[in-house]
Amino acid sequence: MSQETSAATQHPRPEGAPGERPARRPTRPEVPASLVPETGWHFLHLFYKVDRDALRRLGPDEKRLGREAFEQILGTKPEGVAQFQAFAVPGHKADFGLMLAGPDIKAIHGVQNALAASPLGAAFEASYSFYSITEVSEYVPDAEQYAAILRDREKLDPESPMFRAKVSSYAERLGPMNQHRLYPEFPDWPCFCFYPMSKMRQGDQNWYLLPFEERSELMSQHGRSGMAFAGKVSQVITASTGLDDWEWGVTLWARNPLFLKDIVYTMRFDESSAKYALFGDFYFGYFLRPAELADALKI
Repeated sequence: MSQETSAATQHPRPEGAPGERPARRPTRPEVPASLVPETGWHFLHLFYKVDRDALRRLGPDEKRLGREAFEQILGTKPEGVAQFQAFAVPGHKADFGLMLAGPDIKAIHGVQNALAASPLGAAFEASYSFYSITEVSEYVPDAEQYAAILRDREKLDPESPMFRAKVSSYAERLGPMNQHRLYPEFPDWPCFCFYPMSKMRQGDQNWYLLPFEERSELMSQHGRSGMAFAGKVSQVITASTGLDDWEWGVTLWARNPLFLKDIVYTMRFDESSAKYALFGDFYFGYFLRPAELADALKI
């Protein structure tokens, strides 16, 4: 063996060295780049205060045109915005707000920008916002997992008529329930509340160090508490990890404000909340048509 061959054997040139063709690397399917979620919708909560000093500085024609634009923006659901509600907020946190959901983040953002660019835009001061995406929680069992829960936790006989009826009923409901979680239809109920939340991650209250089975059982208990309010409260949980300051947003619509108080109070006693939940500020609102909202705001 020559010295040249020996040196090349002992010290091979690195991959990609000049004069050599780089080794082929396996190719992976390219994921399409898109602002449309693969599943679910964008979800945006917006809260505003009215700057009365800025409003007083506007002339009569500006106020009239501003109100017309306000009603037009809030009364029009652009393409790409699937759900849209406007509401009044009592108290000091905000005066009014918007709640939007749909596949097109540009269309949703466009409503926010249209309001800011309107003749009254200078009088609308954003006081809070929350951006998230709808999801089906990892703790929602499929039909097979639900059957295992009935068998292992509730000790039902898999051969019993009750067992088969429960599994069949759950399987029928699961599709519509998941559809509502991903693509919710905002109910035509008079009021709602919204709050952000996260799970604790400190000491013996670290949710993320619990085994999945334990977390799943705690969330199952939590869900059973909420079922007592069926027909009174409608709920959508949206995911905001990596998108906003909290991990989830909770939106509750109710047939009466009292039901909002009752459900939040009741569910706070569940261990998943009492031991592991952190809550942000709560926002309450009641829904009004655009003209009614303009009247309520005195604009």
